Amino acid sequence: MKVRDLWKSRGSIMNIIGISGWSGNGKTTLLVRLIPALIARGYRVSTIKHAHHKFDIDTPGKDSFRHREAGAMEVLISSSSRWALMHENRDGPETSLEELIAKMAPVDILLVEGFKSEDFPKIEVWRPESGTEPRVASDSSIIALATPDLSFKAHVPILDLNDENSIAEFIIQYFKLEATVHGTAG
Repeated sequence: MKVRDLWKSRGSIMNIIGISGWSGNGKTTLLVRLIPALIARGYRVSTIKHAHHKFDIDTPGKDSFRHREAGAMEVLISSSSRWALMHENRDGPETSLEELIAKMAPVDILLVEGFKSEDFPKIEVWRPESGTEPRVASDSSIIALATPDLSFKAHVPILDLNDENSIAEFIIQYFKLEATVHGTAG
């Protein structure tokens, strides 16, 4: 099943859009500005971030770290403020984007950082000074290019990377979303 069809098949609508591009082009910087811009417009937003290497969200010596290091497949940490579930793949394959999305609680907009090779709508982040070439010409799932070079020519809309409000409006228009009175969209 394609990422773009996952939530529709579950009887819910969760609008999923990627923020993709080569490392060092500013994906995370854009995301941390884009999240509050969308929330300020009344949308509930969640994110999924792809990491290309081993990463650790736990602190060595802490109980949850010790549980995981002892061999637990999953460790759930809970407090009155938040909870987090860590799952060890051990020798298994990397979890697919579809499987990760299925674990998410429904929100109005799910922003996915990374997963640039997956087939779902994405805004590519590209800076000319990065020394990389944009993927927009070779990836049909890219629906816009966010760049500071507004003169760049592409077959998709060019968005000002430094204007998160216009990028938020682009996303809202792309999904034809309307915020509700209760601060959520649908």
